[in-house]
Amino acid sequence: MSTSVVIEAPGEYRLVPHEPREPAAGEALVRVHAVGICGSDRELYQGNRPEGYVRYPLVPGHEWSGTVQSVGAGVPGSLVGRKVVGEGFRSCQVCDRCHAGETTLCGAGYEETGFTQPGAMASTLTLPARLLHPLPDDCDLTAAALLEPAACIAAAAIKANARPGERVAVVGTGTLGMFAVQFLRAGSPGELLVVGTRRDREALSREFGATGFRTRDQELPAGFDVVIETAGSASAARTAASLLRRGGRLVLTGIPAPGADGLDPTDLVVRQLEVHTVFGAPPAAWAHAVRVFAAGLLDPLPLVTHELSLEEFPQAIELVGSGDPKVGKVLLRP
Repeated sequence: MSTSVVIEAPGEYRLVPHEPREPAAGEALVRVHAVGICGSDRELYQGNRPEGYVRYPLVPGHEWSGTVQSVGAGVPGSLVGRKVVGEGFRSCQVCDRCHAGETTLCGAGYEETGFTQPGAMASTLTLPARLLHPLPDDCDLTAAALLEPAACIAAAAIKANARPGERVAVVGTGTLGMFAVQFLRAGSPGELLVVGTRRDREALSREFGATGFRTRDQELPAGFDVVIETAGSASAARTAASLLRRGGRLVLTGIPAPGADGLDPTDLVVRQLEVHTVFGAPPAAWAHAVRVFAAGLLDPLPLVTHELSLEEFPQAIELVGSGDPKVGKVLLRP
């Protein structure tokens, strides 16, 4: 009997028998191959998710990969058997932001797989087929399970608009930071600096294309054209801004604790910094991430350090919050 993880309330979960839900019109049923766990899943379990961004009880799991098993009416039958990943945001498709392609800003409110809608910590997931992105037949589905965070960084890379030969930098050396290095490297930068708090991430940063590495307690250079921040702290955002030349482009992807001291508005104005932010990934960013992955320019697999079963959900949550430098991306395999 297949199972799913259900978080009943903060700190309370159980494993329940899972019955696949047959796809209705416009939907697809996907057999889940792997599902990733990130800090937001830990927030979900601990009850730290902001109000309005969670609905209990629910099946978590917003980072996943799988294979289409069946489709409902109106969905091309050619999707059956295809390897896929899928967008998480369930946008209304009719507001002005959705029509502009900014589905993460949907005016109808927030709905997302694994937070307010059933997620992928189960043997199957049924969702709107319009959210699916088909993958190459020969792709590694374990690696593809990381394409959700990669799509968020693809959104950052699009906003950064780094041009060949520019000096670029990444602040943060977690999963998002390592994806940012790979996306920026694909654009042929003149220099690619990584700034983090862990010296042990230097080798992997350089493997992914970094030309330099500094920890934040070292003297840092300046004059960069583009900086992507992925660390999720106010101090990291300030460090990122300090690296830029006048008129440089800053993209913030991390979410600090509410009320944190932020960037100095005087500095932003006087130096005319161009500041962008990212929360989730719209369709264009997903398409970009899938293309880069399919082209072999994005390698998520070295980031995976643990693969566990659904029954080991509490151990996986513990690993994600352990702070152990040996813990990278944790996947669950239904």
